[in-house]
Amino acid sequence: MRLLARPKPVQTGRTNLMLLFAVVLIVILPMVWSMAPPEGEGRFKGADDLAMTAINTIAPDYVPWWQSLWKPPSGEIESMLFALQAALGAGMLGYYLGLRQGRGRLEQHLERQRHGVEAKRRKLEQANRGGLGTDGPG
Repeated sequence: MRLLARPKPVQTGRTNLMLLFAVVLIVILPMVWSMAPPEGEGRFKGADDLAMTAINTIAPDYVPWWQSLWKPPSGEIESMLFALQAALGAGMLGYYLGLRQGRGRLEQHLERQRHGVEAKRRKLEQANRGGLGTDGPG
């Protein structure tokens, strides 16, 4: 008699085709949507440019009260610095999450060891009270 039921076979061919279709959609749809930007807008117009346009429309005589300390020489360097900042942030976040997970695992391991030691100690105390003599041969 079998105690465990046999797992249902997985249809790997169908699952793989569905996953492949999903990947193709994820790759192709953004490219199709980005081919034709709306009229009058640049392809990669950012929030800073949109805010500056809105401010100039609302208050044409507005003068910024603060200037950047340093402006990168080109857009490529600015993009590289932004990517570097994102990578450093992601690295620090990953390090912190890994550290927390490792500490949690260590605490679980130490708790299991502590319970094991306590159980052995209780068994030895019970054996000593019962007069079974756990000192071993000799």
